[in-house]
Amino acid sequence: MTEETSTLTGQDPPPVRDWPALDLDGTEFDPVLAALMREGPLTRVRLPHGEGWAWLATRYDDVRLITNDPRFGRAEVTKRQVTRLAPHFKPRPGSLAFADQPDHNRLRKAVAAAFTVSATKRLRPRARAILDDLVAGVVRDGPPADLVERVLEPFPIAVVSEVMGVRAADRERVHAWTRQIISTSGGAEAAEQAKQGLYGWITDTVRARAGSTGDDVYALLGAAVARGELTEAEAVGLAGPLQIGGEAVTHNCGQMLYLLLTRPELMARMRERPEKRGAVLDELLRYVPHRSSVGLARIALEDVHLHGVRIAAGEPVYVSYLAANRDPDVFPEPDRIDPDRAPNPHLAFGNGPHFCTGAVLARLQTELLVGTLLDRLPGLRLAVPPERVPWRHRTMIRGPRSLPCTW
Repeated sequence: MTEETSTLTGQDPPPVRDWPALDLDGTEFDPVLAALMREGPLTRVRLPHGEGWAWLATRYDDVRLITNDPRFGRAEVTKRQVTRLAPHFKPRPGSLAFADQPDHNRLRKAVAAAFTVSATKRLRPRARAILDDLVAGVVRDGPPADLVERVLEPFPIAVVSEVMGVRAADRERVHAWTRQIISTSGGAEAAEQAKQGLYGWITDTVRARAGSTGDDVYALLGAAVARGELTEAEAVGLAGPLQIGGEAVTHNCGQMLYLLLTRPELMARMRERPEKRGAVLDELLRYVPHRSSVGLARIALEDVHLHGVRIAAGEPVYVSYLAANRDPDVFPEPDRIDPDRAPNPHLAFGNGPHFCTGAVLARLQTELLVGTLLDRLPGLRLAVPPERVPWRHRTMIRGPRSLPCTW
């Protein structure tokens, strides 16, 4: 890729900005991203790993356009060493994240029935029972308690296992693998060993469920493989990210609770008007910086002109949902948490074909987690000063590493 491959009408291309992996504490917005947003609707960035540079789109309308435009594809990313945040890049066959149409719809269709609104409603009583048991243990043992360890991490893992169809005899080891994969302790080697264990188990499970007529994810995948709609490798690649998918819920809710515990007016609003909690959660979903840097790139499949810029065929493009959610043209006073913000068309769950598969499930878990903790622990407060809450570092998903609380 050369400087000449991309041109602006009548002017030079923007400079390439280095975007280091910052270890940020609290809910501070990434200062590098904030500077890039001020610089223009399209900038160029170089991330810590991979090769070359990539375009970055930060405006709300541009993010929606790019994520819903077939001229930008994901499959090509698997063939390139695109500049990226992640040190290791090993996409698996079947991964929805790197599928373009028509493969994307074929893959997603195989598991869609497990993530519908009606399926999530059926799951709600079981999810509530799991959460009630966890919170009852916290109440029984008394304060202080680390809410990440005791509730925010185990609850999504358990709920995802219900949706996936992990049998009771397997849950302890699947939970152990999943916790290690999402944990910041143990290092890359321990996480890789856990991935090998988990993906080996997933392979065996998909094979064992070939004749199943159930409605859980492994039953759906086993049946799809048996019918020839998916390869086994595709089924395993599909299942892995879904099985590990509770990580976002854990850390988003950790950030939301941290904000509630450090902003008395927000906590009071949630307690005094429980019927309006959904709107506050939407605003917090818009506001929390749920990830470091950016996620997965797309590749321009043909020349695309945007804001007088020619994005040439073959060039990588990133979008920032975090930046889009702070676009002042869509969200007035975007850096302020406004619990009455309406409308609130945030992009916390993505946009276009790659909109989060588990968005409805994630929203259910978020509502249950925050609501139950506030209701069952009416005196909930931090057990340490806010500045002593430890945050995840060297990670792609931001959030508190622990949340020591008392009540």
